This record gives sequence, structure tokens and C-alpha cells, in this order.
Amino acid sequence: MLIAKKELESFRNASVAGPHGALGMHPVTVKKKSALVVRAFLSDAKSCEVVDVESDDGPRYPLKRLSEDGFFEGVIEGRESVFRYRLRVETYDLEVRQFYDPYSFLPTIGESDLYLFNEGNEHRIFEKLGSRPRVHEGVPGVSFAVWAPNASRVSVVGSFNNWDGRYHPMRSMGGSGVWELFIPGLKAGEMYKYELVGQEGGPFLKTDPYGSYFEAPPNNATVVYDHGRYEWGDQSWLDSRQERQALNQPMSVYEVHLGSWKRRWEEDNRHLTYAELGEELADYVIEHGFTHVELMPVAEHPFDGSWGYQVTGYFAPTQRFGTPDDFKAFIDRLHQRGIGVIVDWVPAHFPRDAFALATFDGTHLYEHEDPRLGAHQDWGTLIFNYGRHEVKCFLVSNALAWLEYFHIDGLRVDAVASMLYLDYSREEGQWIPNQFGGNENLEAIAFLREANSLVHNYHPGVLMIAEESTSFPGVTKSPDEGGLGFDIKWNMGWMHDNLQYFEKDPIHRKYHHGDLTFGMLYQYAENFMTVFSHDEVTHGKQSMLLKMGAGSIPDKAQTLRALYGHMWAYPGKKLLFMGSEFGQSEEWNYATSLQWHLNEYQDHSGIAHLVKDLNHLYRNEPALAETDFNADSFRWIACWDSEAGVISYSRTASDGHNIVMVVAHFTPIERTNYRIGLPRPGYWKEIMNTNSKFYGGSDSGNGAGITSEPQPFDDLEQSAEFTLPPCTTLVFKLER
Repeated sequence: MLIAKKELESFRNASVAGPHGALGMHPVTVKKKSALVVRAFLSDAKSCEVVDVESDDGPRYPLKRLSEDGFFEGVIEGRESVFRYRLRVETYDLEVRQFYDPYSFLPTIGESDLYLFNEGNEHRIFEKLGSRPRVHEGVPGVSFAVWAPNASRVSVVGSFNNWDGRYHPMRSMGGSGVWELFIPGLKAGEMYKYELVGQEGGPFLKTDPYGSYFEAPPNNATVVYDHGRYEWGDQSWLDSRQERQALNQPMSVYEVHLGSWKRRWEEDNRHLTYAELGEELADYVIEHGFTHVELMPVAEHPFDGSWGYQVTGYFAPTQRFGTPDDFKAFIDRLHQRGIGVIVDWVPAHFPRDAFALATFDGTHLYEHEDPRLGAHQDWGTLIFNYGRHEVKCFLVSNALAWLEYFHIDGLRVDAVASMLYLDYSREEGQWIPNQFGGNENLEAIAFLREANSLVHNYHPGVLMIAEESTSFPGVTKSPDEGGLGFDIKWNMGWMHDNLQYFEKDPIHRKYHHGDLTFGMLYQYAENFMTVFSHDEVTHGKQSMLLKMGAGSIPDKAQTLRALYGHMWAYPGKKLLFMGSEFGQSEEWNYATSLQWHLNEYQDHSGIAHLVKDLNHLYRNEPALAETDFNADSFRWIACWDSEAGVISYSRTASDGHNIVMVVAHFTPIERTNYRIGLPRPGYWKEIMNTNSKFYGGSDSGNGAGITSEPQPFDDLEQSAEFTLPPCTTLVFKLER
């Protein structure tokens, strides 16, 4: 026996840190003569031979079993040059297998890759770490690589080695902190985890941070996946995406939770698959006139009740609805039908699940060690350490992976406000100031700027959208201008103010008229998206319909239609959460389907018809979408009449000729002979009336339209008298 007894025991008790130094084939000197020694540690092996695959007759060299658990060693005398070989094993079940030795291969990851990773500049590290089917040195198999710098031993475990960490220990790639192993013969579909021993003991199991596919909870094993098999059919969409998603183009987004959009009651209330969603959701989105869907997080997560916002598999579409290729086909189908796809991305925090990122190698690797920096108090989660180069690489490459593997058209970054401020939701003494004594998270800000810049650099036309609820300056300004580099920011202030107004009894709204108008003071400070998202219809906040002040369901439907009319006419891209487009009565419930049966009643179907027409109007009127971010296009006509609950404004297309005028009235009585100034003389055609009988209203209004009169009013030379139906938004277009 050439191997030292202590070294042999390090394999048997799974404490070896450098397995390639002992296992495999190595030149040795035996009795002053050159020879080769071969060692292998094999599960369930009764005997083992080395087979020379470079020789025609394939000579065999038997190895001696040194331990009952399968450690073999043998000396090949008369040969001094390492050669290509296979191991021929007979198991205790009398099965004979022949395979290449994992410990005969060079590393699958290069030093330059590791250098860039440690430096924080390897933007495509998702192609280097994780598991990857590949042909290495002419042999098919799967390469594994994982970052665990503080582990003393890392092994790949799976059914191929009876989940025993002794049999496939990984090679440490030195100071990079990366561990690597190529296992020949493995294929896509194999389940695995990493078994680690930390500085303070172990072993413990972890799923792969870069895993592409996962087993369903509770086992959560990573599944080897081959991303190279799917053939896309959406090149036409990709070629036109930059033009389609330009900021002067219409963007009306339907926000969707895939697990609860629609369910099959007749099949044990199951949710739809990616394949089914690709057909049914596409049909629905096209019918209702939306340009995009926004998917609440589809990255793998163990707990349905987190809605996907507590991610454990950052690179993997959830297995709940199908495979990663099924998800690609879903995106492909939407693209082929002209629908863009935005995905919610969660780089702000991650859950404490023991099998995932938390204390990954026994230390606080991805998160801060100090809870004043690393613990998210609102959600019980952990905050990424954005100042660590390898963590930044993980997140940046994650964003790029969703765009490249899955052709995603935009990322809506969740909880940006919580990333920007060190004192977010913390009391004094619960946070640590930055190096300048301020409360800004400088490392998170630098990360967001870099992520946005790299996305735009690698994928022009892809949109980066911020859910940011504070007045942080320059969210949609470029990093060169000192901004964060997002394309669009959710307008949380507009949403809050308008809901605060509409939730009031109509009698009291006159005291809150400023809620309708305040937002215009900052409207053009950022590129805003006007949103009513899932957050507004959960946790006791009621559905959009039931928020609408006092009165019966028809009264609330009338008010909601007026609000939607104002929302679609107001500057900003649009987003509406599923179910709100037909006035669902109940709050959203992630565990059940939307209340589709309500569409049998006009109070609800009328809202849906209105949303369809509003989307059509928004997409086809140049004065609306193309000027969403142009301050010169908007003019208040009258926003002073709080007693009557009336606001009016105009929007003008970039050509200066196409012009629409909006009159919104939010009290429950009809007002006749109500004079309003007009920005141009001529005939103003009524092109939208949310009180139309078609939507469930009374059909009162201004007939086909209004002709201006040369009577000054509202500081304008022209005006006219209008009929304002109860709780109604009217849109007029000047006919040339």
C-alpha cells in the first residue's frame, strides 16, 4: 500500500480537501523504478481494474481493494507515462460497468474565469459555475463547480453515489474559493446536491446556487439541465424588440401570478402548465389589448405563500408548471403572438432556508454577517452583500441569464427602496451608516448601476423597471448623469394618492382633491409607469372594485371605470394586476383561481370591455403613448374644482396637431352645462365615455362630441358647456 494510512482515512471519513492529488493516475517510483499508481474510491465496488483505452487490445490492470467501503489502489509497473483509461468495476450485485475516472480530467474552469469572478467582472459566470452537460477532453459527462471559499471539503452527491459525500469530493481551485469536478457519463436529468464541511463542522447539504432546474419541495434537489436543446422561433420578435419597447411606444402590462390566474376545477383545482398558459394567456392578453405580461417571480421558491419573492433557485424557472424548456416554449409562444414578457427579479433579499444560500459554506457568504446589514426585518430574510465581488457576479449574471436563456424582455426589480437605504424599516441603533455617515447603501447603488448598464450593453431594448417607493433622485437617469440607470420606475406615489382619494365616500372627496393633482408636480422627474399591482389587492386592502368608496356594486363599478379612464389617459406606461380588469370582488388569493364567473354580470364584464377599449385607445392615439415622458405634451386645463370633483387636462402628440382632452368627474351626480376651457377651436369628438351603456353605465354624455365657442374660460380663448355624468371620465379628440 503506497497511500499513507492517514491519507486513506481522510477519504474514508470524508475529510479530504485535495482528492485529485491521491485519486486517479500518478507517476511514482517503486523500488527505484518508474511506475504508475492508480487509486479510486468507488461505491458498491467488489473489484476494480484499469483498462487502457489507448491500446488496441485494451490491457487491464487489477487494483487491490484496501477497504470494505471501496478504496482501491494498484501499481502499474513498466509504464511511466500517464495514459487514458477507464475503470472496470464489478459490483456486489454482479453488475459490470466500465467508465472514465472523474479524477483523470483537468479542470473545466480556467484561471482567467476565476480571476474575473473574484474581481467581480465575470459577467457570464452562470456559464462556468453550476452543473453543465458537456464533452470534456473528448468524453461526455457533467461538470460541477461551486463557490464555497470557507469550506474544508465539498462533494457532489446524488443517486449515482448513493448520496454519500465520500465518493465524489471536489477539487479546490485554490484562492478562488471555487470547487470543481467533472463526472464522466452523467447526463441531464440527474439529481444532485453539494455536501459541504464547514470550518465549524458538518457535513451539511446545499442545493446549487447556479442550478437551472430543481426537484419539487420538500427534497429540493438540483437537476442537471441542458440549455442547448431548445430551438427558438421568436427571432422576428427579437429583431424588432428594441423598436417595440422604445419609450415612445405604448406599453400596457398585464401583471400575472401564473399559479392562480386560472385553474382546472374539474382536475382537482390544478394550475395550468406552461404549455397551457402559452395558449390561454396569450389569447386573453391579445383579446384585452395588453402589450406585455409581467410575471410575478417565476424563479424557484419552496413556499407558495411567498408568491415567489423568496427565491432559492435564482437561475431556475419553477418546476410547478413544467421544465425550463417548457418555460422557454411559453415565452416563445407569447413572442410569436406579439406579446412582450417582463419578469419580476428579486436581488434585494433571499430566504433563510437551510438548503439554499443562507450560510452557504458554513459562513455568511452571500449575506452580511452583521444583522444590522444582513437581516431584513420586514420579511425575515437576508440581504445580499453587494460589496462582495463574487456576490455581485452572481446577481449580475443572474439578470443576464434570464435574458439569454429565456429571452425575457424586461426585469422589474422588486423592493429597490429596501436596497437603497441602510436604515430601511429600521429604528435608530438598528443600522450602520455608510463610510460618509449617510444612510445610502453605496454598494447596492453601485450594483444597480452596473447591472442596469450591463443589461443595456448586452441586450439593447431590454427594459429595466424599478419598484421604488421613495423620492430617491435619478432612478431613471443614466449612471453617467448620476442616476441608477433604470428605464422606468413604478409610480407608487400616484397609486397611493389616487387610491386614497377614491376610497373616500364621494361626499368627502372634495377635501382630498389634492390627491388627484399632486403627482403632476413630480410626474416628469422620472419615466413613470402608472400601476395598480398585486400589492394593492392583498392583506386586507380589498379588491380594486371594493375600494371604490361607498355605495352598491354598480356604484363601485361606475367609479372604478372612471378611475381606469383617468389612469389610461394620464401620462405614464400602464400596469394592471390580473382580476382587476374585470373588477374581481374578492382580494387576490394565490391558492385559488380568479373569479372568472363574475364576467357573467355586466358590472364586471363592462369593466373588462372598458379596459379593452382603453388599451385600444392608448395604443392608437399618438397624443397618449408617444408622449408619456414628454412634459410639453401635458397641460392642466382646470384642476381647481374640488367641490364638483372635476379635473380636466389635455395631451398633445409630438407633431403638435393630434390632441386629446380629458374631463374626469368623480362625484355621483350628473352635472349639466358645466363650462370648461378648450385648448383649440373646433369640433371635439367624444372618443371615450366610461359611462357608456356598453360598459354598464347610463349612456348619458355629450353625444358625438362638443363644438368649441369663442368664450374665454380657464385662461383659454375657447370653451364649451359639457354634460358630466356621475363618476365618469370623458376623452375628446380634436378633429382637424
